[in-house]
Amino acid sequence: QVQVVESGGGLVQPGGSLRLSCAASGRSIDRINTMGWYRQAPGKQRELVAAIQSGGDTNYADSVKGRFTISRDYAKNTVYLQMNSLKPDDTAAYYCNAQWVVGKYNYHYWGKGTQVTVSS
Repeated sequence: QVQVVESGGGLVQPGGSLRLSCAASGRSIDRINTMGWYRQAPGKQRELVAAIQSGGDTNYADSVKGRFTISRDYAKNTVYLQMNSLKPDDTAAYYCNAQWVVGKYNYHYWGKGTQVTVSS
């Protein structure tokens, strides 16, 4: 059974930093096509924040480019989201997603989320 578990959220002042972790179990992340971070603020749709492909390509939402960095550690089977220069608009629940394809089957797994609150 594949699981992804987020951690690292919390309360931070504007301009501060946090690092989120997404620990995967049940499947090595080098066998996962895409690992992504999404966020959802109250009353808003869930949106993609950053993603990393198995080959190493990354992509970011325009709103976080230059501030957030997604990375991975194969030894720890973990994906990270380093968030710098945080703004109140970054306040949201952050979710990790693992996605891969085997044959005609598309697999998606979500974590339960970790809350990030940016406030003075």
